[in-house]
Amino acid sequence: MSRRIVFVTGGAGFIGSNIVARLSEDRSLEVVVCDRLREAELGKWRNIAKHPIADFVAPEAMFDWLEAHWSDVELVVHMGAVSSTTEPDADRIIHSNFTLSRDLFAWCANRQRRLIYASSAATYGDGALGFDDDNSFEALAALRPLNTYGWSKALFDLHAVRQATRGVAPPQWVGLKFFNVYGPNEDHKHGMKSVAAQIWPKVSAGETVQLFQSHRADVAHGGQLRDFVYVRDVADVVVWLAANPQVNGVFNLGSGEARSFAEMARAVFASAGQAPDIAYIPMPEAIRERYQYFTQAQMGRLRQAGYEAPFTSLEAGIDDYVQGYLAKADPYR
Repeated sequence: MSRRIVFVTGGAGFIGSNIVARLSEDRSLEVVVCDRLREAELGKWRNIAKHPIADFVAPEAMFDWLEAHWSDVELVVHMGAVSSTTEPDADRIIHSNFTLSRDLFAWCANRQRRLIYASSAATYGDGALGFDDDNSFEALAALRPLNTYGWSKALFDLHAVRQATRGVAPPQWVGLKFFNVYGPNEDHKHGMKSVAAQIWPKVSAGETVQLFQSHRADVAHGGQLRDFVYVRDVADVVVWLAANPQVNGVFNLGSGEARSFAEMARAVFASAGQAPDIAYIPMPEAIRERYQYFTQAQMGRLRQAGYEAPFTSLEAGIDDYVQGYLAKADPYR
């Protein structure tokens, strides 16, 4: 009997582990995780400890493992990346986010195996050109990311579209431009965690939480807007794509609704049964000039492709996150 393997890079990370959890619900699949766990005390291994993964592969052994098992690999879900927007080593970013992804795309094309990969809303830069996931080479090439991370993701989107135009692509290839994802299993991200996760210790202790002031006259303090998307919705989209191999291209993945950081903080307080207690502090000068005040995913293309499930509201997502995870002794999914 043939095996049905889904190979998930970055599978012990935040988004990757939630995808692993969702895929593992299908007992006909063998979910294989490729990642680094690093220090045991950081708890990253706990992100996947509740799920019956079939194998664990070190990143340097990835292509050898794939080649040895290629006939049983049904799908590669590529979430592995250097995801910090403040990572100082540009060579490390480009190697992980572009070069490795390029080689994996080529392997999937050569072996005719399907690929779903993580892109990012950081490709849109300051948002001056909007947040339309136009897949034309010209539209993608016109984007101007603000940091090396965003550029590396934009560069790979361009490569994927170019290769697909040339007819050298996997039988299914999908890039997902993640907007502001929040939810369980993000504790290891430290300073890159969602605002909800960062303020929870103070909320749970009954202390004042701090958000950045606005430095624009037309935006109130805490009124900076983001498209917050619950990680469960992200995993659901990936599972839907796995069941719909006819869908190809680069798609936005957000909730489609911009909400403020203050609203997110108030939702955390509400879920904890407390009155909001928020103070606003000056934004560091180093980031003021390139700070985004608004992001909102245009979700029309994914809807047109056939995805019909509703996205979780901010209040419902935060309540599930707080009550189901952050407030528990075991906060892992």
